[in-house]
Amino acid sequence: MPDSKKSPLFQSLSLALSGKGAPPASVYEASLTRAQDALVWLKDQAAGKKLELLGIPARTDDIKAAQKVAAGINAKTVAVLGIGGSSLGGQALTALAKNATVEFHDNPDPFSWDAALKRFDLKKTHFIAISKSGGTAETLMQVLTAAEALKKAGVKSLKKHFTIITEPKKSILGDFADGIGASRLDHPLGVGGRYSVLTMVGLLPAILMGLDVKALRAGAGAVLNQALAAKSAGEVPAAVGAALHHALAQQDKLATTVLWPYVDKLAVFGGWWRQLWAESLGKDGKGSTPVSVLGPVDQHSQLQLFRDGPGNALFTILSVDMKGKGATAPRAAAKSLKLDYLAGKKLGDLVDAERRATAQTLFKNGRPVRGLHVTAVNEFSMGALMMHFMLETMLMGQLMGVDPFDQPGVEEGKVLARQYLGEG
Repeated sequence: MPDSKKSPLFQSLSLALSGKGAPPASVYEASLTRAQDALVWLKDQAAGKKLELLGIPARTDDIKAAQKVAAGINAKTVAVLGIGGSSLGGQALTALAKNATVEFHDNPDPFSWDAALKRFDLKKTHFIAISKSGGTAETLMQVLTAAEALKKAGVKSLKKHFTIITEPKKSILGDFADGIGASRLDHPLGVGGRYSVLTMVGLLPAILMGLDVKALRAGAGAVLNQALAAKSAGEVPAAVGAALHHALAQQDKLATTVLWPYVDKLAVFGGWWRQLWAESLGKDGKGSTPVSVLGPVDQHSQLQLFRDGPGNALFTILSVDMKGKGATAPRAAAKSLKLDYLAGKKLGDLVDAERRATAQTLFKNGRPVRGLHVTAVNEFSMGALMMHFMLETMLMGQLMGVDPFDQPGVEEGKVLARQYLGEG
C-alpha cells in the first residue's frame, strides 16, 4: 500500500494568483483568512465526531461486511441501480476496474433499460440497488421491473439476485429486500449521497471490480489527516482551493469552474465532482456552474470559448505523470513526413506538451488556472482526489455561508414528479 504520510497530490496556483485573471492579492488573502475559520470548523467537526464522513476513511468493519457480501455474489453481470450520488462515485471508480463485470444503470431511460434487460443473461445477473432514503422513485422503478423480468425468466428465488444498500431504518426499498430475503448493507445515516463514495455505496461495487478499497481509503485518509494536522489554511490544498474560488467570486469572476483532467481515467470522475459541487453550493442565488471537460480532446472543441468567451471561469487542470510514456513515433517515418517535432517522441510527450500549452494559453489571455497533479491514477490517488474535492466543497460552503449538505431544489423536484404521476 502507498505511504499515507506522503503528499498524494500537488497543487499549483502560480497561474491563478498572477497575471490579468488573478484576484487582487488583498482579496485572496482575505479569503484565505476566512478559510482559516473554515478549517477550524472542520477540525471541530472531526474532534467532536459531528460529521460522520470524516470518520469513514479509518473504518474497517464495513469493509469486512462488504467483502462478505461480495464473496457471495457469483454473477456474469452485476448491475448497479441508483441515481446521483448513489451511482456517480462508483462510476468514477470504473476507470480502475480489473474486470468488466460491473455496470451502472443510473439514468432510467425506458428504451435503454428495456434493452439492458433483454441483453442480460438474467439468471446470471445480480442487481445492487442503492438509495440512501430507500424511496428513490427511479431506483424503485428499476428494482420492480428487474424483479418482474427475473420472474418471467423463470427465476424462483429473487434473493440471490439482489443486494440492497439503504439506511438502517424502515423504507420501501428496505421492505423489498426483507420481503425477498435479500442481503442488506447499511448506508450511513449521516453521509449524504454525493459524499458517500467512500462508504458502502462505493465499496461494494469497487470490491466486485477488483479494486483495493483499503488503498482507496488510505488515500482519502492521507488528505484528511494532512488537513486536520495543518496549523494554517495555507498548508491545506483544499482550503487554498476554496479560498481561490471565493476570492474570484468576490470579484464576480466565478460564474463557472472547469475541471480539466488530462488522462482518460479521470474522465468519468468529472461527473461525480460535478454533482458534488453543484448540489452542495448552488443555493441562495450563489454558486458557480461546474463544467467537466477532457484534454486534449476539448482543446479542439471548447478552448476557443474558454480563451475568448466571457472570462468568468476558473480552470483546474488535473494532470498525471505522462511525459516519456506511451507509444513512440518512429524517427524515420516521422521525418519522411516532415514531422521532425514528433520524431522519437512518445504519445505522452505530446499530451503533456498540449496540457502545458493549454494552461499557458488560458493564462496569457487573463484566465486563472490552477494545477492539480497526481503521479498516477490508482486507488490511493483516486481516494485522495475524492477527499480533496469533498473537503474543498465543504470549506467553500463555509466561506459562502451556505449549507453544503442539503439539496432543497432536488427535493422539490421529487415532490412535483410524484404529483404528476398521480395525475396520470
